[in-house]
Amino acid sequence: MKRVWKMGSEWTTEKVGSISRRNTEAYSPKEKWDFVNYLDTGNIKEGKIDKAQRISDLELLPSRARRKVQQRDIVYSTVRPNQRHYGIIAEPLENMLVSTGFAVLRGVEGKCNTKFLYYFLTQQRIVDQLQTIAEHSTTAYPSIRPSDIELLDIELPPLSEQRAIAHILGSLDDKIELNRKMNETLEAMVRAIFKSWFVDFDPVLAKAEGRDPGLPKEIADLFPDSFDDSELGPIPKGWEIKPLHDLFDLIGGGTPKTSVSEYWGGTIPWFSVVDAPSVIDVFVIDTEKHITELGIEKSSTKILPLGTTIISARGTVGKCAVVGVPMAMNQSCYGIRGKKGIADGFVYYTIREQVADLQRSGHGSVFNTITRETFKSILVPFASPQLTQAFDKRISPFFAKIRSNLFESKILSSLRDTLLPKLISGDLRVRDAEKFIEEAGV
Repeated sequence: MKRVWKMGSEWTTEKVGSISRRNTEAYSPKEKWDFVNYLDTGNIKEGKIDKAQRISDLELLPSRARRKVQQRDIVYSTVRPNQRHYGIIAEPLENMLVSTGFAVLRGVEGKCNTKFLYYFLTQQRIVDQLQTIAEHSTTAYPSIRPSDIELLDIELPPLSEQRAIAHILGSLDDKIELNRKMNETLEAMVRAIFKSWFVDFDPVLAKAEGRDPGLPKEIADLFPDSFDDSELGPIPKGWEIKPLHDLFDLIGGGTPKTSVSEYWGGTIPWFSVVDAPSVIDVFVIDTEKHITELGIEKSSTKILPLGTTIISARGTVGKCAVVGVPMAMNQSCYGIRGKKGIADGFVYYTIREQVADLQRSGHGSVFNTITRETFKSILVPFASPQLTQAFDKRISPFFAKIRSNLFESKILSSLRDTLLPKLISGDLRVRDAEKFIEEAGV
């Protein structure tokens, strides 16, 4: 153990294995649980759990679904660490198991704060260090062993300082999570309105039954009070069956030559399928790669205006996003704009609603592909541009807040990523970090 004084307190250099305990407790089929809530490595990324898989037929339980977890356990994927499949189990679900592809760790009580350990393990230099180890492994995929984590050196401040550091970083993550939950609620409300108006035709049903549709008069007047038969079944009277191609304009993308450095590393976001947001976030406000104005000029890609819907059309088909800042995209996607005044929000949710049909109607011998012909084959009931504009006006406050939350969370993430290595290494005092956050206005 090496001791050093930092920021007025004594820090020690330890091995992660000496200040943590690995959870090896495993589920046995002899326990005969009625069901399992299973978390695979693909269901969690950078602390965000997508959704645990509830498995009722235990004969279908994957062989890797064996590791039990406790509250506040760290789960850290041992395959390709740079993909950042890690997090903390804040509240384990009933009968919860995680994949044996995770290393499961917790701090030794009275010696190491588990959340401090989590932030240590998730800083960029540690992820890079573990990825280097993984790339030199002899396994089928670049991977590490739990012992590789345990052999890492960690500089450990007194427990009270660990807690203070974890609290500062955790408060930023809590704000990000609050924004995520708010976006989840807001998006669900918008989706419910779209479904009510354009899928279930609730206002038309209400008027047909002599009930108040519960809408402002100027919106209610845009809906008829009866239905007509159509090839898609009953649709509101006066609405038409239209192919998507007749409603939307498609915009192609492109890729500047990767061999020309002057085309890359600019300020223009360049969208590919890896940049698709979760369905609750709707908007894409930044991308993994950026290009220059020269890259735009020398390729077939073009700047997409705010509000444009993007759909991935090749390989991984059907990932959708709304352009939250002007950006370009690659040739594996389409940008989609409404024709003749058809509003942006209607475009996005219509595409979302039709994704399954678009996927089924795609073709390709190697990769499934959506083409322009695909948009000619998908039929939808359509009222008028005016109703789509009324929908956009109705949802605009929700969309504005979702987008605002994403920008705020981006700032919070950047702030956390800046503070994390400085706090974990002892280069920044806790009180200075608190002042920094206060001055940042978050």
